[in-house]
Amino acid sequence: MTADDPLVTDPQHYRLLWENEHVRVLDYTDEPDDETHPHRHPNSVLVTVTGFERRLTSGDRSVDVALPAGTAVWLAAQQHSGRNTGTTPTHTILVELKDAPATPDQGPVLGPTTR
Repeated sequence: MTADDPLVTDPQHYRLLWENEHVRVLDYTDEPDDETHPHRHPNSVLVTVTGFERRLTSGDRSVDVALPAGTAVWLAAQQHSGRNTGTTPTHTILVELKDAPATPDQGPVLGPTTR
């Protein structure tokens, strides 16, 4: 693990569910107004167990993201911090892909995409 691994930066929010040489599965929970420290994710699939409302920030850029429960989205490799901007706790599952290289020349990515 590196210093910007979410299990290191925010162990109160991230829990390792399972890992092998290809993927790592993380469980994420928080409460309204909880914030995470800057951390990095490789290419991942994010699955919302509950509704997801948060502001993701990287440097001087921010994006607000709202997803309903039961949604799966692509999260391209990125570094960010986040804050639960909703009124309910967040619960998500992240499937981090160790074998999928980041897309070159895409520019800095922030937040998920639904395609």
